[in-house]
Amino acid sequence: MTASPAARTRPWRGVLVATALPYRDDLSVDFDAYADHVRWLAENGVHGVTPNGSLGEYQVLTDEERAKVVEVAVQAAPEGFIVMPGVGAYGALESRRWAEQAAEAGAQAVMALPPNAYRTDERAVLEHYREIAKAGLPVTAYNNPIDTKTDLTPRILATLYNEGLIVGVKEFSGDVRRAYEISELAPGLDLMIGTDDVVLEVGIAGAKGWVAGYTNAFPRSTVALYEASVAGDLETALPLYRLLHPLLRWDSKTEFVQAIKLSMDIVGRKGGVCRPPRQPLTAEQEQAVRAATEAALEAGLA
Repeated sequence: MTASPAARTRPWRGVLVATALPYRDDLSVDFDAYADHVRWLAENGVHGVTPNGSLGEYQVLTDEERAKVVEVAVQAAPEGFIVMPGVGAYGALESRRWAEQAAEAGAQAVMALPPNAYRTDERAVLEHYREIAKAGLPVTAYNNPIDTKTDLTPRILATLYNEGLIVGVKEFSGDVRRAYEISELAPGLDLMIGTDDVVLEVGIAGAKGWVAGYTNAFPRSTVALYEASVAGDLETALPLYRLLHPLLRWDSKTEFVQAIKLSMDIVGRKGGVCRPPRQPLTAEQEQAVRAATEAALEAGLA
């Protein structure tokens, strides 16, 4: 499988999976299983992967592990398949170094959080993205005011775009109204769906991509949902969305990594455990994820 011409020329577009990271029993990274997962996703119709996002538990990796995750993803990717690593870090210089590492490994773009160690002002945000842009790769901003202390408002995004620092934004605020304001203030900025449980709403609002979570377990069905949503094909999208939404909404919960990994285990992929401090799901949470995953499988979703 190769990516579409549009994906190759704008490699942040399409369905890019924020990949979960498998571990061995001793909690060391299972790089062989990770490479297999990247290849499997490519074979099942997704357009690329985003390693070292929150779902990839980048915060608990060593520098050596984090760098190797990117290298393995690039090596496993077939021709035309996109690798857009996350380069989130406490400081701008550190984020720039991760962007440079991604470029050296052969990635086509990067996804960058704002500074996430403290509540920044607009001057600090601008300087942060100026530093990352020096690595030379296209930068997709990642707005996650829920987990960071900085909100990349539509106005700030327009400033970043107009300065040529970003090409797109993964919008994780959950506020679908922002899609329209972003398109008004920065018409050329590509909007990417940031939370799985607003795929339909942001898709019909003009999204150009989706940094997806539950696609780790259900690649074909979620790609079909995305494509129907952005095409405005509600006849196809709505039934899929209703079937998948009990799973998709976990992407906005604190336990999203554990939930997605459990669903991967159920469908026959290697999800497995998380590194501490993340804890296993409670019995009630596990039961809910299992029931929703099994319902999706019984409906024929894959």
